[in-house]
Amino acid sequence: MTHQPLPEGRYGSRARARTPRPGLRWLFGALAAVVLVGASVIGYQNLGSAPVEGEHVAYDIVDDRHVRITLEVRRDEPQRPAACVVRAREKSGAEVGRGEVFIPPADGTVRHDVVLRTSAPPGTGEVYGCTYKVPEYLSTPSRPIG
Repeated sequence: MTHQPLPEGRYGSRARARTPRPGLRWLFGALAAVVLVGASVIGYQNLGSAPVEGEHVAYDIVDDRHVRITLEVRRDEPQRPAACVVRAREKSGAEVGRGEVFIPPADGTVRHDVVLRTSAPPGTGEVYGCTYKVPEYLSTPSRPIG
């Protein structure tokens, strides 16, 4: 078997293969670094520790239409007010009551009791979540009209 030469110009020359310019390598490296830093920041914000954490300590079923929930709230900025959402669920797991609780500024961990009215007999009471974004109607002394 003999080796036949390839037709010239048809497949290109191996000497023509280009290597990326050093400037492009730096540009792509910098772009990759920016993307990784951005992904790290977003991941920390979504998966890092929450600035306000609330957990239920206890619940007590008062009657067929009410549950008392005791919650503890820890904040990274105790001088700021917070709001927590509490909810009641029946034994099947369906939500039968929900409410918002104003947590005033205070040092350390705050313990708060709330009685929540339900639409069906409650099976449990729990804290759904807490935030620093306090709705205006919770932080004003008078209730809104209208």
